[in-house]
Amino acid sequence: MTSPLILNVSLYGKQIGTLTLLPGDATLFAFDELYVEDGERPVLSLSYKDAYGGLITESRPVRTSLPPFFSNLLPEGALRHYLAGRAGVKEKREFYLLAALGQDLPGAVTVDPVGENDWPFALPAKIGAPQKAGQKQDQLLRFSLAGVQLKFSGIMETHGGMTIPAQGSGGDWIVKLPSASYAGVPENEYSMMELARAIGIDVPEVKLIPVSAIANLPEGIDKIEAQAFAIRRFDRADSGERIHMEDFAQVFGVRPDDKYERASYSSIAEVIWTEIGAEGINEFVRRLVFNALIGNADMHLKNWSLIYPDQRQAVLAPAYDFVSTIAYLPDDSMALSLAGRSKRFADLSEQAFKRFAAKARLPEKLVLDTVLHTKERFEAIWQNEKKHLPLSKNVIKVIEKHKTNVLDDI
Repeated sequence: MTSPLILNVSLYGKQIGTLTLLPGDATLFAFDELYVEDGERPVLSLSYKDAYGGLITESRPVRTSLPPFFSNLLPEGALRHYLAGRAGVKEKREFYLLAALGQDLPGAVTVDPVGENDWPFALPAKIGAPQKAGQKQDQLLRFSLAGVQLKFSGIMETHGGMTIPAQGSGGDWIVKLPSASYAGVPENEYSMMELARAIGIDVPEVKLIPVSAIANLPEGIDKIEAQAFAIRRFDRADSGERIHMEDFAQVFGVRPDDKYERASYSSIAEVIWTEIGAEGINEFVRRLVFNALIGNADMHLKNWSLIYPDQRQAVLAPAYDFVSTIAYLPDDSMALSLAGRSKRFADLSEQAFKRFAAKARLPEKLVLDTVLHTKERFEAIWQNEKKHLPLSKNVIKVIEKHKTNVLDDI
């Protein structure tokens, strides 16, 4: 009888559980007993926290895909398709993809295959391994960029350029190449992030870097005459130590494909209020209003995250993925509803935020004061900075027109 395939799951370098591939392509996650018994254990995910603050240890096998927390650690879209092809498995067979990527996941989780000789094929983790002397380097990121804004980890150099690690993993920055379909996306994201910083939102260091200044890119990409967007990773300390994080798809146990469903902004706010308090709500509402005013229709569950600086207490992670999406894809709706009702930007109003506060059981005055202050602050900074940011005239025009219809009764 063939032994089941097992992945050891570690948090901050210490094993906390296992993922086991069962017959029928089902995966079962189980915590190690030592982790369960540890009263000072680091938090893996709020999705494993019960109503009394204890650890949920019961789990059921999941067919084909991984349990939601682990599924959300994997890349989506073209990169997932590429890695599945390299591993020789179907995209939906996430157990094998996690084995391939387990050493460079978001946050402080790492995954290691158990017993290499027991696996029925060469481990996917060997993909992209260093080549022997004289062999051509087999770049992990060598694939078509058609229709994709590719992002990957990079290492910032002292001269201002950047180097991509040979296997496409590691590094303390995330770099996004220009979109093959939409002009000026890196400049758009850089500008929105700097605007957010000026308003007082917690934003990591960001840069625009010429693509030509990024070393070790797949062949041909380095010839692109455009800018790339770079953001410092907030899940890696300056020392290289990993800092744990999870997005709200993981918090709610929602699969990546359902990141636009199964929750609302009030659902997120309720968790933040419970786990963090007024400071977290103030920051969350500020970001919510800001993204509504710039017309970011893509603030789904995976674009909001918690981070655990002390390994146990959650705080709202720094901001990321702030883009005025309506400049490219006209859309009058947000990614999620405010409180289970309309998603339309134009329906954001004082009454809507009162319902939001009631639904999430938040202090109404705290919410409304933050909404008003953020709107006023945005107007002042936007008028002063819009012509100094690397934005096209069209993006400025679209935002100007859009923001007049958002929160116009406040």
